Amino acid sequence: MQSPLPTNEADRLAALYDLNILDSAPEKDFDDIVALAASVCDVPMALVSLVDSDRQWFKARVGTDLTETPRDLAFCAQTIRGKDLLVVPDTTKDERFAEHPAVFGGSGIRFYAGAPLITTDGFALGTLCVLDSTPRSLDAEQLQALRALARQVTTQLELRRYATSLANTTARLQELERRKDDLAGLVGGKLRAPMKLMRAFLADLGDKGVPDPELAGLVGRATAAHCRGLTDLLDHLASMAEAGQGADSLHMREIDLTRLTERAVEAVRPIAATKRIWILNHAGGPSLPIIADPVRLEQVLMQLLFAAIKYTPAGGRVKVGTEIESGPALRLDDMDLPDGMRPDLFPHLYYGTISPPSGAPGPDQGLAVAKKILDAHHATVALSDRPGDGTSLHVVFPFAEKERDRELELVGV
Repeated sequence: MQSPLPTNEADRLAALYDLNILDSAPEKDFDDIVALAASVCDVPMALVSLVDSDRQWFKARVGTDLTETPRDLAFCAQTIRGKDLLVVPDTTKDERFAEHPAVFGGSGIRFYAGAPLITTDGFALGTLCVLDSTPRSLDAEQLQALRALARQVTTQLELRRYATSLANTTARLQELERRKDDLAGLVGGKLRAPMKLMRAFLADLGDKGVPDPELAGLVGRATAAHCRGLTDLLDHLASMAEAGQGADSLHMREIDLTRLTERAVEAVRPIAATKRIWILNHAGGPSLPIIADPVRLEQVLMQLLFAAIKYTPAGGRVKVGTEIESGPALRLDDMDLPDGMRPDLFPHLYYGTISPPSGAPGPDQGLAVAKKILDAHHATVALSDRPGDGTSLHVVFPFAEKERDRELELVGV
């Protein structure tokens, strides 16, 4: 049966289109997530499904050659109406799906579990879902992992959109600087003398107290001659105000790096558990205040932790901590295993964040995007790799006081 539309359908679709993700090329970051979801849930099929107005389109898929289906045939159209997992252990016994064309026949879909992809603004864009031709159930650990992987999909989508927005903001700020120079020329040169002259003419008119056609003519000619300059001044002031108020700017405030790191660790811990990877969380120390956008920075930390989990062999160890170096710092250590196995994180971090190759984005585009967000926070990133110790990533932020002083200087206070 066709699923009713969500109550916020128009706004939901606007949020989806704003990401500019529909019909984009396959990407390894998302392919890795569906592969991990299928493995964790022990099913043959997994999808990142984005629900458009009349179709569901698959950003990533494993176990099917389909790239999209009509929306009225999409199980996920039902899932996006809720805020949590939709699990159907046996589709033939669920009245919503029992007569679905994909359920008929011996090879039909008998099991479905979908986690909605909910943005930070509360819009369900689609789902991360797993399917099987055999009825089944998922245990608590698998359900938690599916939720965590869905959050990772949303994080990837939003960070990419935000990195593009930051680039637009940078362009606007450069335009702002150019217009400030133009404004200085207008106010300091072209308009100062004419304004002084008009002020003198007007003062003379006021002093005489009677109409003076000759003087009035002088004022009129001076005003007409410099109307263009005054209009340019108003245009420059308006465009400067617009450039400085970009909606895509980071929403910076003072936050605690230690608490933010703890939240990021807990968000990815269910994914680590499915690979028997032990996350040693040493981020429970004293408060480390920094100036940051809490939503975007938490997403960046989740992305870095997810990369460590993804490229660590099963049974490995990832250590996370916060400390003071040259400033408040996050340290992530992807540790070698006792039997000599090594994590594969270093080349991905190096080519994804530290020294990305020129040209087209590499396979770890999510890491490159994370680096752009860190750059916008004026964070310094350092990376090392030593046999026996593993890969170590250090992200150092400016002290909150210094960063606040920097922001005041930028606005001229």
